[in-house]
Amino acid sequence: MEDHSAQSGQRKTVDLDRGIFIVRYATAEDEAFPPKVKVAAAPGSDDTISPILHPDEREAVLWQPGAGLVIQALDPGRLLVEVTPTRAKGSASATVKIETLTQGKPAIEIDTSADWQGDERGAPAQEVVQDLRLLGHVAGRGDVFVAANEWVGGPAAPSRIEGIAIEWPGKPRDLTVRYAVRTARSNLGSETPVDIGSFAGTRGRALALVGVLIELSGPAAANYQVAADAVFLGSQATSAHGQKVILSGPTGREPLVGLRLRIEQVAESDQPKTTPVRAAKPHSPGRVRVFRSTGANRG
Repeated sequence: MEDHSAQSGQRKTVDLDRGIFIVRYATAEDEAFPPKVKVAAAPGSDDTISPILHPDEREAVLWQPGAGLVIQALDPGRLLVEVTPTRAKGSASATVKIETLTQGKPAIEIDTSADWQGDERGAPAQEVVQDLRLLGHVAGRGDVFVAANEWVGGPAAPSRIEGIAIEWPGKPRDLTVRYAVRTARSNLGSETPVDIGSFAGTRGRALALVGVLIELSGPAAANYQVAADAVFLGSQATSAHGQKVILSGPTGREPLVGLRLRIEQVAESDQPKTTPVRAAKPHSPGRVRVFRSTGANRG
């Protein structure tokens, strides 16, 4: 989620990807006289971003907590959010949430009769954990959430990543997932592994990650593996998979500008005797609040 702060009369600009979004007025400090929230396309984005209003409304204005409207972005652009007091010397403190609407993705049908393919011995099909989410704190955009096997940044839209968190609501109890990151200034980064759901890295310090470590352990670890792809500035995408993966650029100092992660459930017979690790190079491991739940955003 992205957190912007502003005083009375100031504006906040939020970057949006192509898509449909809901802007919700969540809370106000002054509930008796809440400030009004006005949203509009930022200069230069008039042709790509537009509000979808109620038939009886003429302005994209939210007057109190609980109100909301829909924004359509035909292409990536910038949304302007302005919070203004509704009385003299009134409060301009509010929380606004921007949520990405999605229609989901079609399920993939698996033909179990074809699970074993390849050479004479064959290899069991791998099932990607579907309820995994990756949070990446992106410079200039804030917190961006993506599903398993989707890019934060990446080859098509490289963006400097300053921190990560992994969420997996359905994680087995007998499986431990830990991860650590290294920043461009190691004394301010978190090289100590953290548990799933925890944030590793920095916010608001303009410190890019230069390395990521993800490790599985516990009784159920033999049935899972991490598969990750990473893009470091000036380098091609690299991949790593196994129960422990380490990602870094050629010199270990290149900023991370793209990360894609999935955890695969594999048949126990498919697990190697030792855990494979493949990577480019090993390393040591009155305010207005605007929150983004998914998609593109700057903060």
